[in-house]
Amino acid sequence: MSDLFHFPNAVARDPEVEAWFAGGADPLRQIARTWFEAMRGCGDDVRELLHDGHPTACAGDAAFAYVDAFTAHVNIGFYQGASLDDPAGLLQGAGKRMRHVKIRWGEPVDEAALSALIAAAYGDMRPRLRSEGGASG
Repeated sequence: MSDLFHFPNAVARDPEVEAWFAGGADPLRQIARTWFEAMRGCGDDVRELLHDGHPTACAGDAAFAYVDAFTAHVNIGFYQGASLDDPAGLLQGAGKRMRHVKIRWGEPVDEAALSALIAAAYGDMRPRLRSEGGASG
């Protein structure tokens, strides 16, 4: 059984993801968009979809990260976050695999460290996908 979340219906640009970002005048969704754009920029094989109501980024068809906006914060989530190196200590959560970073309105964000986590999550997913025989692009 795979430890990866596979989404064969993920596409290069999903209109449902764009609709999610356009939904309402929520400034937190715009913060989430900034970080989702970073996910989109990780590689040519990045695909996306709306999964469980939030934008999800995939390396090929394997989910590596997502964003979600709540009333008071934004989550930047990582599907294999428990295995990521996190020298800045941004990751939260105690699940077997998933971790997330919370961005709260008005609080500083370590942009370099969060960008590094996004790149690491993408970089970590590609060999996982290859090792189980999946295509990455």
